[in-house]
Amino acid sequence: MKTEKHDIDQACRGDAAAQQRIYRRHAGYLYAVCTRYLLNADDVKDVMQEGFIKVFTHLSTFQYRGEGTLRSWMTRIMINEALRHLHNMKFQEEDIDGIGDMEDEGEPLIHGLSPGEIHDMIRLLPDGYRTVLNLYVFEGRSHKEIAAALGITEATSASQYLRAKKALKKIIMQNKR
Repeated sequence: MKTEKHDIDQACRGDAAAQQRIYRRHAGYLYAVCTRYLLNADDVKDVMQEGFIKVFTHLSTFQYRGEGTLRSWMTRIMINEALRHLHNMKFQEEDIDGIGDMEDEGEPLIHGLSPGEIHDMIRLLPDGYRTVLNLYVFEGRSHKEIAAALGITEATSASQYLRAKKALKKIIMQNKR
């Protein structure tokens, strides 16, 4: 079995088989990452295609630092492509079914839910809520970083995150009945 470092070196030299191994090794994971941001399967495929074009175009600039570093680098590329795809979305400032008037009662009760169930529930959130929640929770970005990436204010990012948590809690509670 070829090592990841070997495949990277070969792919940088234009070896299509090495590129294919890299693609097969990471495509499923990266597809799942993209579905956290995009609901439409065609949009996900478009982002994946554009993302992998960037991966292989810029692979020679990647600095290998051990197993997992390539996946992290490719994940950032895919997230940035998904954000670019969503760039023109309108963030909802209005409340959804009065959610904005609810007090924040802590984190949603996710105990007993599988990662797949949580993923599916997050996908039910409006685009703005879902995007900010994913960037803040899963990518560890600050509201300042999110605001810069999405062209919104830090206050809007924080508001979207709070509303996303409330909406997600409501979805979880409805599904636990």
